[in-house]
Order: sequence, then C-alpha cells, then structure tokens
Amino acid sequence: MSLKKFSGTGVALITPFTNENTVDFAALDNLIEYVIEGGVDFLVIFGTTGEPVTLTESEKSEILEFIYQHVNGRKPIVVGCGGNNTAETVKAISAIDDTKFDAVLSVSPYYNKPGQRGILEHYKHVAAASKLPVIAYNVPSRTGCNIEVDTAIKIANEIPNIVGLKEASPSVEQFTYIKRAVPKDFLLISGDDSIVVPHMVLGACGAISVTANAAPHLYSSMIRLCLEQNYTEALEIHLKLIEFTDSLFTEGSPAGVKAALAHKGLVKNNLRLPLVPVTAAHEQYIQSLLKQLAL
Repeated sequence: MSLKKFSGTGVALITPFTNENTVDFAALDNLIEYVIEGGVDFLVIFGTTGEPVTLTESEKSEILEFIYQHVNGRKPIVVGCGGNNTAETVKAISAIDDTKFDAVLSVSPYYNKPGQRGILEHYKHVAAASKLPVIAYNVPSRTGCNIEVDTAIKIANEIPNIVGLKEASPSVEQFTYIKRAVPKDFLLISGDDSIVVPHMVLGACGAISVTANAAPHLYSSMIRLCLEQNYTEALEIHLKLIEFTDSLFTEGSPAGVKAALAHKGLVKNNLRLPLVPVTAAHEQYIQSLLKQLAL
C-alpha cells in the first residue's frame, strides 16, 4: 500500500452539533464539501478536534458511515481511535472496518501518565490489533506525557504496522532528532499549525491541521508549496495565517475553529460540555481576522 495518500494536508474535522446538542449531519456534509473543495488531501475523523470523548458509540458509528458515504472515495479517511485503557483501545481499533477506511490515528495514553516502556508496549498492542496502518500521535500538552525521542524511534523501527507519527510536541529539536533516526518511508506528520513550516523544512510529509477546517485553500496551498520545496512562498502564507491560527487555540480547541466556521455559516457554534464557546470578545477578534484574510 502506498503511504503517499497520507502526505499533504490532513484536516482534523470538527463534529458539528445542533442547538439541541445532537450531531448536525447537514452541517457535517457542508463541511466535508468545503474542505474537499479547498484542496485538503485526506480527512481525519475523531481527532481531538472532533470531540470524540463526548460522543456515544452509536453516534460514532453513524458519523463514520455518514462520512464514508459522503466522501465516496474522493479522499482517504483516517479514523482517530485511542485511549488510556489499552484493552479497550485494542477492542475499538479491531472493530474499525478496513474496507471503508484507510488508517488509524491513535493518541498516546493520557491521564495515567505511563512511562516510556508503557507507551511502547501500548503501541505494540494497538498495532497488532489493527487491520489498518496506524499513525501514532504525540500531543503532550493534552496527554500529560511526551513520547520521547528514543521511544518514537523504537516505535518507528520496531513496530511494522505503525507507519507514521503525528508529532505535536512544541520542540522543533525533538522533531529534528526523530526525523534523523526514523526510516525514510516513515510518515512524520506535523501536528502543530503554529510551527508547521519549520516541521516541513525538517522533512515532515505534511500536517494534520485544525486550521484547515476554516482555511482549507490557504493551508493546503502552503503545504503543497512546502512539498515543492518552495519555502519562500509557503512562509508568506504561514505568516499571513499565524495570528488566525493562534486565535483558534487561545480559548481552547475546537472552540476557536467552531467560532470561525459559525461565522462563515458552515456550522452552529455549539460544543459539548465541558467545552464551551469562546467569549464574545474573542469571537469578534476571530471574525476580524477572517475579514482580514478574506475568508
């Protein structure tokens, strides 16, 4: 299987909700069309941005089938599936339909704060259970523990079914050391929109992005330019986007990007507790940035 399908821009899709707090499938359809028309290369369902921990199992099943049907083979689909109970994670991953989806994105265990040996063993079990290729996901700001460089290198070299790592630690140095030691065909994917161009310069194959929900054309153009090694023009877009990107995280994600998408008329500005919408003042700030970007 070619792994090139996971290069470029992956969008970590939000989950839209109605005013009655149910999944808004009409808005989800609009969003799918918006990001595909915007040039993204693959879709990621149930990343952190999709608020999966607030979804029921029946809702997840409905969303998966809906997205599969509406994407209709136009783009690869990556399914987020992770947790801090290895046995439950293994059970959930083994149930993902490998005839409909293309890969699994599995976040490092959170809250338990496992050591590096525990993280490595967790991923060995996850990879063995998955019928699909697995992309590991390091996001220490959310999980409370970092996949250290040596562990990332072991994951890349010792677990055949793990084909990539979404790296969202804030350390460019860590990214550099990982890139230096992983196999050439291992997918090192940027997971931090604010430092995506540095990641691309260092050899990332692309990004899984929150910003691409609201600015798919600009974001995917920037990544495409990086893949063409046209970093000068890519940097121009990055500098143009950076204030908007940062605004999406100031009061938490996906609250920021949902505010932006609501202003664009694509979704309603609803989240599930314990997340709440951004403040009115910050919403106005996001709107002013959208206007500046002509989005």
